[in-house]
Amino acid sequence: MKSTVAPYETAAWCVRIECVNGTTVRLTSYPVDLMMSNASVYKTDSGYDATAFAASASFSPSAIDIEGIVVVGGVTRDALASGVFDNARVKVFRCDFLNPIEDYEPVASGFLGKTTLMDDAYRIEGMQIIDALNQSTGKLYQAACPRTFGDTGCTKSLPALTATGAVTSITSAQVFRDSSRSEVADWFGAGTIQFTSGNNAGLKPLEIRDYAADGTITLFEPAYYTPAIGDTFALIPGCRKRETDCRDKWNNILNFFGFTRIPTNSTYTTVETGPK
Repeated sequence: MKSTVAPYETAAWCVRIECVNGTTVRLTSYPVDLMMSNASVYKTDSGYDATAFAASASFSPSAIDIEGIVVVGGVTRDALASGVFDNARVKVFRCDFLNPIEDYEPVASGFLGKTTLMDDAYRIEGMQIIDALNQSTGKLYQAACPRTFGDTGCTKSLPALTATGAVTSITSAQVFRDSSRSEVADWFGAGTIQFTSGNNAGLKPLEIRDYAADGTITLFEPAYYTPAIGDTFALIPGCRKRETDCRDKWNNILNFFGFTRIPTNSTYTTVETGPK
């Protein structure tokens, strides 16, 4: 049973999208922008439309898709194409437009998946959060550490390790260099880079494939825009989840959770023959 329900006569639908990089988009079905009691402004729905939402008492997840026009409501082409909205959390609620309160009548909570761009329009597929119950869970015994670098199990502080720099030379959108870097080779390997100025500013962090001692950075995938000399960025070191990395690079072997000495399938299924 819901604790609060928006009046039917004055109800307005609202959608809040919270991206992984901190970007938040707020939309409403009301004809004009709505300012909530906490001063958050929800943009009118003149540029987007949502599919109908249905809920049941079963554990079957419901889907809700959002279609709209690029740029309207803060949804830009760059953000869509570069993956800013991938895995974003989405919350749907209703409120009284005469006295709008954020999250007044919660309707659904979920996450966004596939994004499709069609000329100047877009479509984002969403799934209710209960779909997480359909995912396989459990621990796997493997040589690589299953923990995420910087989480509570790892204990390393990412803000303390974050470095800043600027592009000094460019080979391509995938390879560029910061000649001022002094870190050893592979220090930022498997880490991330996020641009803080230039055309790529505000887009999602990119994974670093290789890092050379001369400051050359190679990405797994090209930046959405080719970086320009002088573009600034933030670098977070990475961990390749190997025992040697945890022991020698990070001095964190006590929190290494990989299993490097378990026999492989080919070893423990071998049938011994002949005299002992």
